[in-house]
Amino acid sequence: GTTPVDIHGKPILSKTGGWIAALFIFGNEMAERMAYFGLSVNMVAFMFYVMHRPFSSSSNAVNNFLGISQVSSVLGGFLADAYLGRYWTIAIFTTIYLAGLIGITLCASMKIFVPNQDQCDQLSLLLGSCEPAKPWQMLYLYVVLYLTAFGAAGIRPCVSSFGADQFDERSKDYKTLLDRFFNFFYLCVTIGAIVAFTLVVYIQIERGWGAAFGSLAIAMGVSNMLFFAGTPLYRHRLPGGSPLTRVAQVLVAAFKKQHVPFTRSELVGLYELPGRHSAIKGSGKIPHTDDFRCLDKAALQLKEDGGNPSPWRLCTVTQVEEVKILIKLIPIPACTIMLNVILTEFITLSIQQAYTLNTHIGKLKLPVTCMPVFPGLSIFLILCLYYSVFVPVSRRITGHPHGASQLQRVGIGLFISILSVAWGGVFERFRRGYAIKHGYEFSFLTPMPDLSAYWLLIQYCLIGIAEVFSIVGLLEFLYEEAPDAMKSIGSAYAAIAGGLGCFAASIINSIVKSVTRNPENKQRSWLSQNINNAKFDYFYWLLTVLSIINFCFFLYSAHRYKYR
Repeated sequence: GTTPVDIHGKPILSKTGGWIAALFIFGNEMAERMAYFGLSVNMVAFMFYVMHRPFSSSSNAVNNFLGISQVSSVLGGFLADAYLGRYWTIAIFTTIYLAGLIGITLCASMKIFVPNQDQCDQLSLLLGSCEPAKPWQMLYLYVVLYLTAFGAAGIRPCVSSFGADQFDERSKDYKTLLDRFFNFFYLCVTIGAIVAFTLVVYIQIERGWGAAFGSLAIAMGVSNMLFFAGTPLYRHRLPGGSPLTRVAQVLVAAFKKQHVPFTRSELVGLYELPGRHSAIKGSGKIPHTDDFRCLDKAALQLKEDGGNPSPWRLCTVTQVEEVKILIKLIPIPACTIMLNVILTEFITLSIQQAYTLNTHIGKLKLPVTCMPVFPGLSIFLILCLYYSVFVPVSRRITGHPHGASQLQRVGIGLFISILSVAWGGVFERFRRGYAIKHGYEFSFLTPMPDLSAYWLLIQYCLIGIAEVFSIVGLLEFLYEEAPDAMKSIGSAYAAIAGGLGCFAASIINSIVKSVTRNPENKQRSWLSQNINNAKFDYFYWLLTVLSIINFCFFLYSAHRYKYR
């Protein structure tokens, strides 16, 4: 049932797949990540400086865009596993993504889509006296922005799984190839992010917003052509039918037989098809486990079920085990939500910090929006040194052939993320005290010449290392542990965790603003737009406490989890 086929659904006769096929897929992911990060770092500034939206509402709008683009990945995973297959899902949604990027480029290039920019200097922006965008202009921007989010929803859960499908699971070095694939896959993600934080920002400064967003559309268009060019080389897995329907059948069948004891005399046994093949297309058989015994009742075969039972009354053991696996996987990606909260907060808050700092390297002045490139550079460095440094050293400690298990890597990343956000609080307390002491309390967009922005590199590099270990380990964990016919749904778990992290960041921001602001006493919120009289350090330490609690829950969940 798991035999790979060609694009026409026929068994593969010629040599396909492998690293050459994966390279075409890497290109598509690199362009998608370049567009994703290019929008995330530039859209806040675009809404503030061009659309004249307040900085806080611009940040929340972008956070919601990032969240929707990831949470809706479950839709792409569902379509891929149920009906379209991963190739056609990527092909359709990457075209939608391109259409959204073209729409954003038109918005930034044509004056009709933006408010009047005359007599809108920096002081007017600070006072909020610039002409605001008309409702229909914001509506157009939101429509094309969320069109790209919808396109990303179909790409993200499928690209890593489709790339991993290119390797033969019967080969002796399959585990090693898969481990290297996910590391190289995330290296491509990182390269896309680095280009977005450097080249795209440079284009924006030199050529304007239209050229910057247009470069993202061009990159996406070129990657689409490369992806389609690799079509003859790809290995495919047949879609196994609706996974949500199978889950619903298990739940309904288990509910109908909830009062049937396992010792009933009319009991035939647990139902499974005879022979080697599974009832689910694209899936091998899954052995029975003793977890979630209540769900086993969906597979209890009674004499009254007859010879051709309805799947809404009797399910196979494999179908029941699919549902068990999906449930058992949930706590691990759920523990990475807090990591994604920190990543989301760093994208917006650290840029606000950087506006108050000196970003010069010698005579070269680095644009503030380039600052998020440093986590990407640290990720790039770690991935390049991973097999030559980390694996040999950790192998001596753990005895694991790959240096550390997938869950150990996730745990290492979560621990380092705690150090990152804690350092962020320490440095922010020093930065704010320095600003007040030297008379910059009300000049939050004026850089302080004697305080370097490169102190931010410590938290940037730490969060980059955390991301390498946690996200790469999580992607490999979900692909290997997910049921055969639900690989895209499994990969969507990681994207959903990322999306929930974005939403959680917006919710936490709103709660903190509401709780810490007191207009009667003229008390500003911790996240006041003027960072020099806000309390960003308190906010970072709040995130540190939440991260420690989350890490303890992860240790408990990882200790209880049993690998398939």
